[in-house]
Amino acid sequence: MKPSAGERGRLKGILRARRAAIDPVEAGFPQRRPGPGRRAAGLSQEQMDVLLTRTPGTYNRFENGQIGRPGSDLLTAVARTLRLDEPEWAFLWLVMRRESPPHPLHGSAGTSIAGAWQRVTDHIRGALAYVNDAEWNVIVHNEEFRRFFPRGQAPSNIMRWMLLTPEARTDVLMDWETVWAPAMMPHLKHSVELRPGNPALGRLARDVLDDPVTGPLYREHAGAPIPYHDGSELPVRHAVHGPGRLTTCLAEPVTAPGARINLSFYTPADAP
Repeated sequence: MKPSAGERGRLKGILRARRAAIDPVEAGFPQRRPGPGRRAAGLSQEQMDVLLTRTPGTYNRFENGQIGRPGSDLLTAVARTLRLDEPEWAFLWLVMRRESPPHPLHGSAGTSIAGAWQRVTDHIRGALAYVNDAEWNVIVHNEEFRRFFPRGQAPSNIMRWMLLTPEARTDVLMDWETVWAPAMMPHLKHSVELRPGNPALGRLARDVLDDPVTGPLYREHAGAPIPYHDGSELPVRHAVHGPGRLTTCLAEPVTAPGARINLSFYTPADAP
């Protein structure tokens, strides 16, 4: 389905506004001299061609919707040059290619979670609820989540805890080597591939590879498709209630791509 005239117009307005906000001098162009010539604020379309290393007229055709299906490299170059944010990046792909972007625009995407999520999780009862950012740091959680862990201490990074903490591997996550590790390692590999320049994710992956227990398992299982579906069940030992299983559903905050909202329901082992 082709984008509507209204969508094209809104995207063009975003691109023009972003161009106007960038000082050409800061982008490496000489100061404009007094006299006749262009007086509009910001980068010109001709300067965009220079920054994008494209032939003259390319950006003009891009901004006016005259390039039928621009490639990912051009979309990425335009978005980064104009300093688009993640919602604008998604809208750019929607209008230009009628699909979602294959990756976040910025490596920091998903590392900032709105504080309102703490209020949301505080009001969730009957389920372990938490939100982690794109680096797997646990940002907010409810009381049920905290009580799940030994000593009532929720981990600061859920992936590091699941893969590298001895108590997780031997006491809490039952059948860790055959069930939990194969289920979680593709998630870690995928997040690293989406953000190859993220130092925290890179460090986490290196620590997993360097660990004598997780390293061989990561090499074996991380390249598999992410084995997840809503309602998946994994065996656990609850710190308070003992052995059982977690039934889990995941969602993603709209404004934080790569972050995760996790809702898990604990069922005792002897329950039907």
